[in-house]
Amino acid sequence: MTHRRRRRLAASRTALTILTAFGTLAGVALVGAAPAGAASDGTTLAPGITYRQFDIDAGAGEAHAHLLTVDLANPHVSLDLLYPGAVAARATVSGLADAAGAVAGVNGDFFDISETQHPGVEATGASVGPAVAHGQALKAAVPRAQRFGPALPPGTATTDVLGMGTDRRARLDRLTLSGAVATPDGQLTLGGLNQYALPQNSVGAYTSLWGSVSRERAVCGTDTSRADGCTTDTYEVTVRDGRVVSTSDHPGSGAVPADTTVLLGREAGADELRKLSPGEQVTVRHELVPATGGVPFVFAIGGYPVLRDGQALPGLDDSVSAVRTAAGFSSSGRTLFLLALDGASAYRTGMTIAEEADTLRTLGASDAFNFDGGGSSELVARPPAASRVTVRNHPSGGAERPVANGIGVFSTS
Repeated sequence: MTHRRRRRLAASRTALTILTAFGTLAGVALVGAAPAGAASDGTTLAPGITYRQFDIDAGAGEAHAHLLTVDLANPHVSLDLLYPGAVAARATVSGLADAAGAVAGVNGDFFDISETQHPGVEATGASVGPAVAHGQALKAAVPRAQRFGPALPPGTATTDVLGMGTDRRARLDRLTLSGAVATPDGQLTLGGLNQYALPQNSVGAYTSLWGSVSRERAVCGTDTSRADGCTTDTYEVTVRDGRVVSTSDHPGSGAVPADTTVLLGREAGADELRKLSPGEQVTVRHELVPATGGVPFVFAIGGYPVLRDGQALPGLDDSVSAVRTAAGFSSSGRTLFLLALDGASAYRTGMTIAEEADTLRTLGASDAFNFDGGGSSELVARPPAASRVTVRNHPSGGAERPVANGIGVFSTS
């Protein structure tokens, strides 16, 4: 980081100008470690949920931030994944929040936004990382080389998640797929679950949670390059109520019934599936396993960590500034910070990832996580007594971008 950036970021720690939810100056200066103590300033959306705005003197210029502070110790407050009801689908954050009855929310994981590298192949809209909603595993992570978004920082992976457990504490973890397909000839290891890209030579499972989008994208790209072509060495097996009911040489499309699992194989995985015939008994098992064990997740969402135990991860980018969305939480896991930068032209220079991590630490976070940014960055909140959320930042594309998922904040009070 340059000396100029260090000076400007240091200045931001002592000059975060807090604004109320409706843009009027609240006149609060946050000094040193004070941001966590200043969390009560702003607009209360519901007990335990506040919203406020502030300016940050970042290295590339002034950035404007929108922040939700969520008290998970409040029994009336909860979190869950916002998603459109299918993995392979997209919707705006405001639409997702209103449909779920959320008080507030932000956008989430990076996702399969375009398939220009694979002409004729439909973009799925599915997210990169694992996803858990209402305690149910929706999908697993795609291979690292198949992800969308900026390069991952050293030591991070597509399996990294931020989530909340049944103990109502936020935490970082990794969720890896554990699954198998039991056949008359033995057992196959499952290499994917409802994901837009499968590892080479693997078999993936697609359930009713996938949606109706074509599964063709899953056999495009390789373990070393997202841009590589699509293999034609594929085979698909449809299993209903534990028995094979049909097979195909090509990936299919259309909704998968609730009692059905579609197995899609590529290369060596396709060879294994070719051994199956209609009528044979097949059992499919899959789960997402947290690396640290502990309590089950109520919800989990992909992205990548930028802050652990109060320390920024080594190797965070400190040169590329952009509009960003991020989350952080206190050392107890009981206070969550959801931050989205404003994409209005006056603030579009944004912040670097290193500045993002430092800002969340200044706000009181011990751990933090980066999400999709740019035109996807969005924060919505529902004013007290209102029936719908409103978009609080200015999306940099001029309008809301449909996204794969997000974090919803809920209140029962």
